[in-house]
Amino acid sequence: MKQPIQIPDGEKIRLKDFDPDDTGKYEDKDEAKAETETNIERLAALQEILYAEGKHALLIILQAMDAAGKDGTIKQVMSGVNPQGCVVTSFKAPTPLELAHDFLWRVHPHAPPKGYIGIFNRSHYEDVLIVRVHNLVPKKVWRDRYERINHFEKLLSDHGVAILKFFLHISKAEQKERLEKRLADKSKNWKFNPGDLKERALWDDYMEAYEDAINKCNTPWAPWHVVPANKKWYRNLVISERIVEALKNLDLKYPPAPEGIEKIVIE
Repeated sequence: MKQPIQIPDGEKIRLKDFDPDDTGKYEDKDEAKAETETNIERLAALQEILYAEGKHALLIILQAMDAAGKDGTIKQVMSGVNPQGCVVTSFKAPTPLELAHDFLWRVHPHAPPKGYIGIFNRSHYEDVLIVRVHNLVPKKVWRDRYERINHFEKLLSDHGVAILKFFLHISKAEQKERLEKRLADKSKNWKFNPGDLKERALWDDYMEAYEDAINKCNTPWAPWHVVPANKKWYRNLVISERIVEALKNLDLKYPPAPEGIEKIVIE
């Protein structure tokens, strides 16, 4: 059976059943190039209408293991987007002030306002991923967060925010190759973090945590997508396609022109 990209509502998945090397119907990047470029052009056009209309927002959530391509996805897929209407937020380790509040306190202010595209490079899901894997809070605490996340995302959805969640699925072997390239290329040394190796050693624990996050927080208003990401070109094709589809589903329209505009004469 062909593996899905968007996980059907109510379906439970196992990540080991998903092939990170899958490229769908495409044999190589040359086959997908034109379609990806078209998607990027459509995305730019749709973003302009989204911004002009100001009735909806789009939140894109990117989650993945280290070196899976979150930054590359943003750089490539959003290359045609007007920066005035797109905000990227990267969530790092919480500050003491953030830790003094509930786990969603630091996230909500970064939800995109109407007319904007917001991108979360990592997100509130870290509070059921790294927090769980490293036992930073008791199990009862992170286990209760799935329901709170669903309610939070429903709140955003009810107020005009369309939500797309992407798990960039790479293999452990592919991650090894990408980390090695960071070591070998001096221009990429800055990207290498020795702490990534400690996280890599916990690969199986993270896969289990991701499975639970996807299964427990896959909703009609905020669906999860498992994107095969070993091939960067296919990752970009899939994500650009899904973003365009989501924007088209909003039935965007330019606002009406000011009354009497046809009578205006500019001298």
